[in-house]
Amino acid sequence: MPSIDKRAFLVGVGALAATSAGAESPPAPVAALTRVVLQTALGAITIELAPTAPITSANFLRYVDARRFDGAVFYRAVKTADDPLFGLIQGGPRDSDKAFPPIAHESTTQTGLLHKDGALSMARYAPGTATSEFFVCIGDQPSLDADPSLPGDNLGFAAFAHVTDGMDVVRAILKSPKSPTAGEGVMKGEMLDPAIAIATARRG
Repeated sequence: MPSIDKRAFLVGVGALAATSAGAESPPAPVAALTRVVLQTALGAITIELAPTAPITSANFLRYVDARRFDGAVFYRAVKTADDPLFGLIQGGPRDSDKAFPPIAHESTTQTGLLHKDGALSMARYAPGTATSEFFVCIGDQPSLDADPSLPGDNLGFAAFAHVTDGMDVVRAILKSPKSPTAGEGVMKGEMLDPAIAIATARRG
């Protein structure tokens, strides 16, 4: 079964993950299933936020309600060589000044939310650095889940939502053209050219 190299992906998400200084009040937890519609240049993606990841879901919803995802982009597509329809797409606001302060890390062992096909999860570097960058899984990717039996950073990524409609759009973004030269290190050859715009993100 294909899999994403977690260590290489972690380096990549750390390279572009937005950060912001300063303290602000944390957002109110998401108390019930909440849907959000991302209107992209290739069509709509409807997602459902999970209350079992209260910090991460509330953080995402705060960006939605502040309209800080309006004008954001999907800029990266990671695929495996043996399956062109397996991988992930990564996106976020173009302007790092739109980032709220980082949030606490909610691992998959805490939330019970795994990196299954259609899962949304937060990009991060070290645990507790996630802000506005997120990615969508295409195919089941257990290598991105927390695994306490592993050495080093074994906390995985913070899954918090899943796609309920629009996986055809997600797969179209994954298959979109990429620059052969843009990107640094492990990200070279993974940068979408052009990036896929997110026109709006609204509760749906």
